Amino acid sequence: MKIRARISLTFLITVAANLVVFSFVIYFISEYFRQRDFYNRLVDKAKTTASLLIEENEINSTLLQLIERKNLTSLPEEHIIIYNQQNKIMYASADTAGEMPDRNNLLARVRERKQLYLRRNRREIVGIAYTYQKQEYIIIASAYDEYGLIEMAHLRKILGFGLAFSLALVGVSGWVFAGRFLRPISNVIRQVDQIKVSNLNQRVDAGDNSDEIAQLAHTFNSMLDRVQEAFEVQRNFVANASHELRTPLTIITGQIEVTLIKRRTVEEHEAKWKSVLEVIKRLNLLANNLLELAQVSLDDTAMKFNEVSLDEAIYQATKMLTTRRPDYHVIFSFEKATEAMQSSLTVQGSPSLLISAFVNLMENGCKFSANNRVEVIMGADDQWVTIQFKDQGIGIDEADIKYIYEPFFRAENAKRIHGYGIGLPLTYRIIQLHRGQISVSSRINEGTNFLLKFPKKL
Repeated sequence: MKIRARISLTFLITVAANLVVFSFVIYFISEYFRQRDFYNRLVDKAKTTASLLIEENEINSTLLQLIERKNLTSLPEEHIIIYNQQNKIMYASADTAGEMPDRNNLLARVRERKQLYLRRNRREIVGIAYTYQKQEYIIIASAYDEYGLIEMAHLRKILGFGLAFSLALVGVSGWVFAGRFLRPISNVIRQVDQIKVSNLNQRVDAGDNSDEIAQLAHTFNSMLDRVQEAFEVQRNFVANASHELRTPLTIITGQIEVTLIKRRTVEEHEAKWKSVLEVIKRLNLLANNLLELAQVSLDDTAMKFNEVSLDEAIYQATKMLTTRRPDYHVIFSFEKATEAMQSSLTVQGSPSLLISAFVNLMENGCKFSANNRVEVIMGADDQWVTIQFKDQGIGIDEADIKYIYEPFFRAENAKRIHGYGIGLPLTYRIIQLHRGQISVSSRINEGTNFLLKFPKKL
């Protein structure tokens, strides 16, 4: 069931329930006042009859019956019976048909309560204890409220027709207004449905309102901004990755084709294959970095972190880097005494990812420095473990610092040095996964300082 139909039906059911309750309340209140008014009329008529019969000596039963027959104010099917203290009939109206059923029980109840109201079939009955000169009489008056019941029948018809008409009107109105209120949502759905890969820059018209539908449109637009940004990043990533992969493959292909053009000596073949092997190593490193970057760019909820000693991770990273590049030098030190620091350098994280990030920062520091040296300084306080990577290299221009964490970006002064622009984006994402912070300060031809901060508790 669509929302419009659901809203209309819910509105109709709610209003119908309220109208039904309201109609029942009106009907039963009207019925209550009808019975009360009719009982009051019966009580007045019974007391008047008893007063004429008992208190007026000139009027006897026969004369009273004659008066009642000529009385135009008599109620429909009116019956009045007066009993004395011995429960004997003193007076009965001319049209009274015999005794009241269950007379003794009825009279006893009237004597007990002094005034009794009840209804049998369609007749309203009232019993009154009437006292005169220390003598108690019982008056039983009954009648049929013909006019009142006819009015109640008319009221039932009015309420029934009114309820049916009101529900029809409410149903139509609810359907119309639900469509009117849901029209902006339909417009949002239509606009979102028109957005394809080819027009991700299109946005939903939020209008000038500040209601929930406008908020929904703004939410869609925010989501589309993120989707477009992610799509652009992915497209640039694929384009740059394709370019970076194509270059070494082209070199390998060219080297092999040149080698096969003519016969060569063993020494010449060895030199060519060493050159191809170096390119293959670079290609393998690039592929590994791309895979790591893709891995850490996924949802981090699947990451399993353990306790990691950061000084041990830096030692492993240093060993890995210097084994691969013996000409690189890493100088390691603490801000304070080693004994005071050892118990403070453990954090929650992934050892392999942290080692990869440290290797990237050490390698960059050595690669872009003339002395091929980087200084690593560790520190800690009550909340954070800090690591600084300092070099005396070519530095980073201030205008380029905001781009260094974008994949494949390379500063102008770094393009003459071999690299792919993947290490820093990978490192940045790894630090993010560990809820850490990374900042950089640099000056051209003076060096660069990367500061990493890891929380002791995630």
